Amino acid sequence: MRLMEQRVDNHIKLKEIANNFVNRVVLGGVARKSALVVALFGELGTGKTTFTQYVAEVLGIKERVLSPTFILERIYKLDGIKNFDNFIHIDAYRLDNAEDLDPLGWADILKNPKNIIFIEWADKVENILPKDVIKIRLKHEGGDNRYITIDF
Repeated sequence: MRLMEQRVDNHIKLKEIANNFVNRVVLGGVARKSALVVALFGELGTGKTTFTQYVAEVLGIKERVLSPTFILERIYKLDGIKNFDNFIHIDAYRLDNAEDLDPLGWADILKNPKNIIFIEWADKVENILPKDVIKIRLKHEGGDNRYITIDF
């Protein structure tokens, strides 16, 4: 199901979309039996990290959210966000295959319904993503213009 499909021509609009996403999907969602997984797709520079940073900001994360390209995963504590305790940011760019997530404890973090997991370069691990994954696709359209789609 497509939640949204929209052209984005500036960072203010992308931040607005992140805010709407958090309110509708994270805060407005139902209780879960496993982690909420958001898979981000798009070429280099399309805004995957920027969108993730905006979502983290809306969720109340005060520290700077950096891309975990070289360390693969960063975990941020959430204070009082509905039923969630952790915001987990994974960057799969440097992975050779989905099994490379095993040393991060993928199976355990996926089982925990108190986790929100954002995975950049999700195409590298798509075969192990849960069926209820939310897919966000970002595409360059020249200059500051991007096209974003959000699918369930």
